[in-house]
Amino acid sequence: MSVGHYENFPVGSLILPRRLRKPVHAVYAFARTADDMADEGSMPSEARLAGLDALRRELDVLASGGRSAHPLIARLDAEAVVPFGLDLQPFYDLLSAFSQDVVKTRYAHFGELADYCRRSANPVGRIMLALYGKTDAVSVAQSDGICTALQLVNFWQDVAVDWQKGRVYIPQDDLLKFGVSEGQIAEGRADAAFQRLMAYECRRAFRMLKAGSPLARELKGRIGLELRMIVLGAQLILQKLDACRYDVFAQRPVLDKKDWLIMLKRALWK
Repeated sequence: MSVGHYENFPVGSLILPRRLRKPVHAVYAFARTADDMADEGSMPSEARLAGLDALRRELDVLASGGRSAHPLIARLDAEAVVPFGLDLQPFYDLLSAFSQDVVKTRYAHFGELADYCRRSANPVGRIMLALYGKTDAVSVAQSDGICTALQLVNFWQDVAVDWQKGRVYIPQDDLLKFGVSEGQIAEGRADAAFQRLMAYECRRAFRMLKAGSPLARELKGRIGLELRMIVLGAQLILQKLDACRYDVFAQRPVLDKKDWLIMLKRALWK
């Protein structure tokens, strides 16, 4: 299972405290397996939804005080839920978002997209905070802002990739507002209208990232360093999008070794 495959998850990082590695791996395995079930392979939609429903029923077993026989859920329960007293709602939220990915490919407005991020990205941050033992309202709100922003950055980085999957995460009303059609996305044409649209979407993501970033300075130790690097990485992707004039059809902006060194240096000095 590739540790670099799932967005927003600091899986396998040596920066993480040792006590958190097993629970994070267990949570990651759950999220990665469910997301792949919804998003990859050649199974028909009905089979994907059935697989996700099966995982949901196994969570119900835990919620009722039972013990799941499913290896994935049993591991999640033994290594993360029970030792850290985790709330099961974030896991239900993830399954809800993954199920939505099977059937929903367009978003009418940003409110719809934000609701999707609330269930697809924010639970990751909430789970990590709970593992760390920091669950106050301010920290949770800041975490939600960071995670939603990370999900949005991934969407804008992957406009071309998602089109190939039949999905458009850019809100439909924003496409209309800036005069960009889906046909233009299909053509891979990053003209001035598309650049203005993407700049608008990226600015919104940057503001959300900035609003949540105090949490990365508030958290102490290794997990704080990890979060600062994640925030810096997202900022660098936004800078790369701007530098290539948002032509995500010609190249997908990614972080290279130089970027990782910059992130580490900046994170250590913050």
